[in-house]
Amino acid sequence: MPTSTDWEGKYLAGDTPWEKGAGSPGLEDFLDKHPTLTRGSVLVPGCGTGHDVRTFARHGFHATGMDLAPSAIRLAREYTEAAGLHADFQLGNFVSDPPERSVDWIFEHTLYCAIDPADRDRYAEAVARRLTPGGHFLAVHYMIDDPDGPPFGCTQPELMDRFSNAFELLESWVPRSYPNRLGLELMLWWRRR
Repeated sequence: MPTSTDWEGKYLAGDTPWEKGAGSPGLEDFLDKHPTLTRGSVLVPGCGTGHDVRTFARHGFHATGMDLAPSAIRLAREYTEAAGLHADFQLGNFVSDPPERSVDWIFEHTLYCAIDPADRDRYAEAVARRLTPGGHFLAVHYMIDDPDGPPFGCTQPELMDRFSNAFELLESWVPRSYPNRLGLELMLWWRRR
């Protein structure tokens, strides 16, 4: 993703305020609420140290994480092995790299707000390109008003406009969040048309 942010440098410096030490509370609740979902393949772009990837793996999914920062991928592998779980991790650019294979699910936790807003159309195209027909896109968006990110602000109308052509919205809600994000996240569940 073209951006001036040096994500690897942030990991090396320990400047990772997004690192909460646990998976997304909204994701945990979603998976607990839907125990009969088909357990297929899931890709978590912008996975960081892999908390959400491990959450999917614990729930029986074939989980893969992707990130731009080599240190994030290294830590994700180490933490996953230490947890006794199996998941795949790959270094890569979600927006521009061609997909190796299609997946049944894509889950993102505030990646959309981390990328340059000029790349958001390409991001939506990458989600559609990587999902199987009828596949699911589950996203937790950070609903802040900040044009100078990252994180960059976004609005619900913008999200609806950007994703509605290729996806059908199944559900929208304010999820349980980390303490510093209470009421600032929006969770959207889409199905690829």
